[in-house]
Amino acid sequence: MNRAKKPDTFETLSLALEMLRRIPRARKVSTKELHEQLQAAGFERDERSIQRLLKLLSERFGIERDERSLPYGYRWGEREQGFMMPGLNRQESLLLLLAQQQLSHLLPPSVMRSMDGFFKQARANLAPHQNAKLEQEWLHKVRVVSETQPLLPPRLQDGVLDAVSAALYANHWLEVDYTNQKDERKTHRVMPLALVQQGPRLYMVCRFEGYNNQRILALQRINAATDTGLPFERPEDFDLATYEGEGHLAVSNGPRIHLQFDIDKGAGFHLLESPLAEDQNVQFGPEGYTITATVPQTLLLDRWLNSFGGQIRNIRKTAVAA
Repeated sequence: MNRAKKPDTFETLSLALEMLRRIPRARKVSTKELHEQLQAAGFERDERSIQRLLKLLSERFGIERDERSLPYGYRWGEREQGFMMPGLNRQESLLLLLAQQQLSHLLPPSVMRSMDGFFKQARANLAPHQNAKLEQEWLHKVRVVSETQPLLPPRLQDGVLDAVSAALYANHWLEVDYTNQKDERKTHRVMPLALVQQGPRLYMVCRFEGYNNQRILALQRINAATDTGLPFERPEDFDLATYEGEGHLAVSNGPRIHLQFDIDKGAGFHLLESPLAEDQNVQFGPEGYTITATVPQTLLLDRWLNSFGGQIRNIRKTAVAA
């Protein structure tokens, strides 16, 4: 009898510990939010079960239960220390917080929510009273900066990133209501293959139902998206690294080319340290360099070349023989 009950008892204990770890201090969390976080973390319990366990935990621990309106909210009391699982040291906490800053748009929102307790613990581990001065300072010593004019991220419709990420993660068909650059609005069923961040903008690489070629949809132009829950077999002939290498993610408008140009020393010196391609060749002249390289012909390349103004000359492009 006792042995038969052990798995269920252990599972309930694990669930209770996970719930205690995810209850915040600064705000109230609803049963629905906790249910979604726990599902993302692999706990398959219905919302009603979560609600019953939350009520029990709030009676046994210093957890406030706000019953003034539905849905009820839960948080640790002001004088309570909360609950944190051991295991994160200061260096791991620093890594987590940097990852949260840089990867927030490249991980499914459900995964980010399931990690919320770890992020909270990481911040607590690096609080001023935790003797983590060097780690805390490091967060203000590093920055990823743009090589172009910084732009604010475009506004996404509510739920779009969640639906796109969920369908991409699970290999599910996605229904999208999309407005293209010609202001034409249509509904499509697509196979999401990749999520790409370019500066502040997010793009989905996908295949439309009935087609075997890739399209790129800007997430800010998706009016609504729904994860159908219907699975698809991810195509074996699609590889994101190869797709990027072919220039598609730089807005491709032509084939690979042999590029040659002359550039002033001050403007072109960085190309000696960061080449355009593996086959780049540099000829040194009295006032600058002559650069040759094989690159994809893209709109991004044209914008880059034009950005040098009079510092770049004699631009020549020759198509690579097939």
